[in-house]
Amino acid sequence: MHAFRSHTCAELTKSNVGDTVRLSGWVHRIRDHGGVLFIDLRDHYGVTQVLCDPDSPVFNAVEQVRSEWCIRIDGEVKARDDSLINPKLPTGEIEVFIRDMEVLGASEELPLIVFGDQEYPEETRLRYRYLDLRREAMQENMKLRSDVVASIRKRMWDIGFREFQTPIITASSPEGARDFLVPSRLHPGKFYALPQAPQQFKQLIMVSGFDKYFQIAPCFRDEDPRADRSPTDFYQLDMEMSFVEQQDVFDTIQPVIEGVFEEFGKGKTVDKHWPHISYRDAALWYGTDKPDLRNPIKMQDVSEHFRGSGFAIFAKLLEQAGTQIRAIPAPNGGSRKFCDRMNAFAQKEGLPGMGYIFWRDGEDGMEAAGPLAKNIGPERTEAIRQQLGLGKGDAAFFLGGKPESFERVAAKARVEIGEELNLTDKDRFAFCWVVDFPMYEKDDETGVVDFSHNPFSMPQGGIEALNGDPLDVLGYQYDLSCNGYELVSGAVRNHKLDIMIKAFELAGYDETEVRKRFGGMVNAFQYGAPPHGGCAAGIDRIVMLLAETANIREVIMFPMNQRAEDLMMNAPSDPTSDQLMELGLRVIPQE
Repeated sequence: MHAFRSHTCAELTKSNVGDTVRLSGWVHRIRDHGGVLFIDLRDHYGVTQVLCDPDSPVFNAVEQVRSEWCIRIDGEVKARDDSLINPKLPTGEIEVFIRDMEVLGASEELPLIVFGDQEYPEETRLRYRYLDLRREAMQENMKLRSDVVASIRKRMWDIGFREFQTPIITASSPEGARDFLVPSRLHPGKFYALPQAPQQFKQLIMVSGFDKYFQIAPCFRDEDPRADRSPTDFYQLDMEMSFVEQQDVFDTIQPVIEGVFEEFGKGKTVDKHWPHISYRDAALWYGTDKPDLRNPIKMQDVSEHFRGSGFAIFAKLLEQAGTQIRAIPAPNGGSRKFCDRMNAFAQKEGLPGMGYIFWRDGEDGMEAAGPLAKNIGPERTEAIRQQLGLGKGDAAFFLGGKPESFERVAAKARVEIGEELNLTDKDRFAFCWVVDFPMYEKDDETGVVDFSHNPFSMPQGGIEALNGDPLDVLGYQYDLSCNGYELVSGAVRNHKLDIMIKAFELAGYDETEVRKRFGGMVNAFQYGAPPHGGCAAGIDRIVMLLAETANIREVIMFPMNQRAEDLMMNAPSDPTSDQLMELGLRVIPQE
């Protein structure tokens, strides 16, 4: 017999009754029923009930075991009485009577309980991640992640892509976040960077004549943490194709993503139609470039109905350049109680409140109610109702100012209204492509123009588009949104050297700096670069959605905490004096 097991803890069935078997695993739960000890023995595959009574030669030893001890048992498979069968377990028809036992690894008192659904602070869970990962939900999440990656890999191979690996130690590159720098011992004073993405390398793979590339790629970004973003590293499905336009990329990646969500989506509906929404319309309708289309609410610009109206706050606001009044329709939200609740929500988000109108039964039929309705009068109120397509029992909420000042709250209010009024379809994955991103943005304080998205994208209109106002230039850039999360980001690449140099020039990089920082790509583009494009899909976020959790750390094996610390491995840590001396570095104490 094998030294540790003849079967896993999920294999034994009624057909094994009478067999002598060997199992190894962890003591999941212990129950003492009047001198008969029952143990749920757990391994990665499942649970088997084992038992022991005073007739067993190892009864006294079994009495000593505790939760999460790792043990090996030998015993005889017995059938359970019909009344004691557990239909929830694959092994629920049998149990194993213990004849011999060996303690493979005893456990001290546990800092967190593996059995059950007890909640623990995240710091505790991350410090003792190896115990946290023993919990059933975490085991399922990690198996899901592994299966999703395997499925993605197979789907990419099946459509003609080959997998290539790109370097982990490379040069710094502007990808929209801070680099992690790595000092060079052989070149004192110089630094490598961990790649924010394999962006330049995958473009060079296309220049090298490989038509279709993909990789399950680690990416490293020194970012501020969020619930849906790791502060240090993440994995993405990275892909690139030659001789393609934007729609070709969409047509290639959609069946892959769609198939994964159908395979692992637990029966939820997966939308087949993925609409294309411009960045400008996404901001107007949803207040975000990653809209949740399960919620049918679309915001609208209603500025004209308030211009010169009796509601002085909005009327005066609209006299300022760049301001707007936006309405958030709320079907079935037509009660003062609900309107007051949403007003309080806006105040919690740091706004003075949200104006509202709701429509109800009146003496002469339907009437508009609320402070705004009184101020602007029935004619304007009716025009707003008609524009928004609302009726009796409905409401609308209003926010005003420069869109960038209120869009964040408007987006959250739209989500809140959808949740409160049960408008959001929770049994569905709703996708959309957000397209036509602006290439550049201007810092309001400094007036400096910089790239707003991927700097290696092709501007729409080519080099001629770069001769006007940079803020008017759109790129062939696109994101895929699903249920309010950005899952995919990509672009048709800028493969023409003259356009690339001009594009960087508008963002403040002169040709000398471009050639210095991106010498590999600059040189390569001189030797027959093909048109190419691609995208990257976030593995962590895909699994997060499929696992139905809102925290990305629930689907990463060993994540950092919110402060980018690994509490389990004590990272980051102080370097030794010898390490610093060898690298020619000195740490300046922070005041």
